Amino acid sequence: MDLTDKIRVIEDFPKEGIEFKDITTLLKDIEAYQHAIDQFVERYQDCDIDRIIGIESRGFLIGAPLALELGISFVPARKEGKLPAEVVQAEYDLEYGTSTLELHCDAIEKGDEVLIVDDLLATGGTVKAATELVERLDGEVVELAFLLELSFLEGRDELTDYDIYSVIIE
Repeated sequence: MDLTDKIRVIEDFPKEGIEFKDITTLLKDIEAYQHAIDQFVERYQDCDIDRIIGIESRGFLIGAPLALELGISFVPARKEGKLPAEVVQAEYDLEYGTSTLELHCDAIEKGDEVLIVDDLLATGGTVKAATELVERLDGEVVELAFLLELSFLEGRDELTDYDIYSVIIE
């Protein structure tokens, strides 16, 4: 199944000149959604992974079902102020400013093997912040996994210390 055909492109969103890759059209197609999750399951079913971190918010839509399929725990990486207990934070750059990503301090145990999942790899800033959080909590990043990678934005160049898996590369 060609999952690329299941992703809608919205011109000039969220601002002029941007082609937004909308995965909601893939998510509403149960066969396409299951096929996407199956691609991740096939890759990681025999790996030694203790936790999956999903990056807010669309990373939850890939990471949570993958964690259930693999029988391992899921940890949400949230934007600042969304987690109720003690957190660690990492700031990252956006096209139009900065943002902050957080994990609960007890989300990762020392030595945990962690897979970080998000829907999209663009410039790499958000996922780089997630790797910093895992490493601050003494976890090991096994790999970075994405449904879609926009290769022309060269996000891989910011993540050369990590293995990367993308289901779709454009």
